Amino acid sequence: MTKNEEIARAIALLLPAFLLLGALGSQYLGGLYPCEMCHWQRWPHYSALLIAGATFFVPGRSLRASLVTIAGLLIGLSGLIGVAHAGVEYHWWNGFTACTTTVSMAGTTAAERLAAIMNAPMVRCDAPQWKLFGISLAGFNAIFSLAGAFTIFALMRKTR
Repeated sequence: MTKNEEIARAIALLLPAFLLLGALGSQYLGGLYPCEMCHWQRWPHYSALLIAGATFFVPGRSLRASLVTIAGLLIGLSGLIGVAHAGVEYHWWNGFTACTTTVSMAGTTAAERLAAIMNAPMVRCDAPQWKLFGISLAGFNAIFSLAGAFTIFALMRKTR
């Protein structure tokens, strides 16, 4: 692989890894439970991480370059979902999801489940739990993911 392809591959691997670490850290360490649209943003990053990781094991420069490009597309997809989610949070447009909850149903009776559901906090897609400089986590995902995808595509284009 060329130097540009190596840089693109590193971005395709590290960007979703760090964004997922941030999301999971804010959830499990910071107590910011994800809404449904937050989960939607994570799935393309999980896939991009696996595909970018596969580039270290597959033979052939063209196959590795194709996988890096696919990872870039998935990162961009997460960014687009982030734009949609941020738009819902900023009330630029209406959301189209149900609210989600943080209830764990493992090893409970029916009465305990009902009580847990009734007392569980709801996580709304249209109400950001955290902001920095007026930008929500969905907004930051959109910015970083779209910038990362653009950078990956630009670097891969330079190699052709």
